[in-house]
Amino acid sequence: MTCNLPPPAMLFESNKNNNPSRPSNSVEGLIMSNLTQATSAPWRIGVLFSRTGFMSVIEETQYQGTQLAIEEVNEAGGVCGRELVPVAYDPGSDSAAYGHYAKRLMVEDQVSTIFGCYTSSSRKAVLPVVERLNGLLWYPTLYEGFEASPNVIYTGASPNQNSLALCRYLMDTFGTRFYFVGSDYIYPRESNRVMRELLKSNGGSVVGERYVNVYARWQDFVPIIQDIKRVRPDVIFSTVVGEGTVFLYQAYANVGLDPKQVPIASLTTTEAEIAAMGFDVGEGHVTAASYFQGVEGSANSAFVQRFKKRFGADISTNMCAEASYFQLHLFAKALEQVNSLDTEVLRSMVFGTSFDAPQGAVTVNPMSGHTDLWTRIGRANRQGQFDVVSQSKEPVHADPFLIGYGRATQTGSVQ
Repeated sequence: MTCNLPPPAMLFESNKNNNPSRPSNSVEGLIMSNLTQATSAPWRIGVLFSRTGFMSVIEETQYQGTQLAIEEVNEAGGVCGRELVPVAYDPGSDSAAYGHYAKRLMVEDQVSTIFGCYTSSSRKAVLPVVERLNGLLWYPTLYEGFEASPNVIYTGASPNQNSLALCRYLMDTFGTRFYFVGSDYIYPRESNRVMRELLKSNGGSVVGERYVNVYARWQDFVPIIQDIKRVRPDVIFSTVVGEGTVFLYQAYANVGLDPKQVPIASLTTTEAEIAAMGFDVGEGHVTAASYFQGVEGSANSAFVQRFKKRFGADISTNMCAEASYFQLHLFAKALEQVNSLDTEVLRSMVFGTSFDAPQGAVTVNPMSGHTDLWTRIGRANRQGQFDVVSQSKEPVHADPFLIGYGRATQTGSVQ
């Protein structure tokens, strides 16, 4: 691939911003000096994932996906002959810390592109920072939709890429009476709002709704499970995240509920949470995702093999690790073309860029800054993996505001 150097004026302006006090004898000499630096200095990028705290069960895998992709890019010669060098911080599962570290990355570390965040509250903490300082956040997590920012590239699924298909599958397979259980913050409440509208417009109903603190422990789910036994819903729709996911499923299994009859269905439970709760505990439950480790294809086979070789044979890949992995490659592909981390320049190239991801071909949709992804429904098996029971025939165009579906969304319109 040809590396396109920006014009000298761009090199001059970029370096002037980074080194405002640097002396120069002539414009020509400064441009040549900057050209030498631009073709040899590494690319510095920010990484913000929690490797400690209650979200580390999933964010550690996002860190690993990012790390693997960086290593692959560097082993292949870097971008325009320059290595990618991550500047990483661990926010410790504290939403406010993401905003703090994002500001440190941009102001002190002089990093303009950041890869990170899992929860919507952490994304919301970073958003005003990248918007005010004109950075670019790459966000590799499914979320509630109804957001668009010129300073964010969204590579996780939005509601039309997971909720619609999941609702249809659950209603067709198990019934129309849903019980909602969620962590008490932005994503679960907004995701449940979308699911409630889907149910209402398709003849379903919500027969219970409970929320727990994001730091919830096993005992916090016991009264909820007892209420579920009393209400007898057809489906338990979980938007619980982090370690709470493990405790919910374990509390469910402890009272002898049967996922063949009343499964827990989720948009967030991945192979990582299944491994943490126990394969036998997770067996039979349902997840909608763009990616599962068992997806067929040469790109995924190579990804899984490299991931396990790098991080351990017992470690499974998952949708969040995969999105973290492919978004870094999307970034590198776009950067190769423009040879600039200037947000305006880079973003214009990112829009419309495609990559042969482990899940299949993906493209950053220029209409929304979200990514066109595959839609899959999986049921966990006793090996801790998901058997795919339904999938889209092609990538589903990102529609974070559900504009193409109307307020009275009909699940039957999903392909």
